[in-house]
Amino acid sequence: MTQQVLVAGGTSGIGLATAHAFAARGFAVTVTGRDQARIDKAGLPGVVADAATDEGALATFGGGARYDHLVLALGGSLGAGPLAQLDLGQLRAAFEGKFWPHLRLLRAALPHLAGAASVTIVSASSARAALPGTAGLAALNGALEALVGPLSVELAPVRVNAVSPGVIDTPWWDGLAAADREALFASFAAALPAGRVGRAEEVAEAIVALATNGYITGTVLPVAGGVQLATGAPSSSR
Repeated sequence: MTQQVLVAGGTSGIGLATAHAFAARGFAVTVTGRDQARIDKAGLPGVVADAATDEGALATFGGGARYDHLVLALGGSLGAGPLAQLDLGQLRAAFEGKFWPHLRLLRAALPHLAGAASVTIVSASSARAALPGTAGLAALNGALEALVGPLSVELAPVRVNAVSPGVIDTPWWDGLAAADREALFASFAAALPAGRVGRAEEVAEAIVALATNGYITGTVLPVAGGVQLATGAPSSSR
């Protein structure tokens, strides 16, 4: 029987690449998106739901399907900056836009997960990279990663893991002017052992690997080009 996959946030960036990676392997993939236009552009079956505000819509999950794999790839762009200048209102909004939607969606999904399903959370390397100007992002993504261990025990035999991307070339960076983005990527490439920034498809491959390996649970997998080893990296990391 074809396995069912739900990718929350599957209409852009890492989520979209993950949805297509599963589909290419023959899985039946459903994505969530904030509006039908995003879902149509993704080219995959979808459920319109904003995990930040619409818990009722999430509870339906496409008519009661049972999912073998759940990927939580909900993004956010707030929370960066030196502590002395950090807008705490924006940091609160960052949690409202990413941490709580992940938790809310996972809780709503529990009745719809198969007995030996996998859950994969997409956090970010800021949780552990210890770069200046990322304390807010570290708190946000560290909170997501802190869920992995307890939930992998609590929800067993459902497996819970996370992928922790580093600097990935996705629409997350679209707020920067093209020249600034190119310069920032070049500076990261010079500092990273991998010698370049990452691609969404590379993170997607790691997510599929975690989701389909039945002996991996409670694990946070960095896909970050060695950012934890980098020196002199810029401070505006994910």
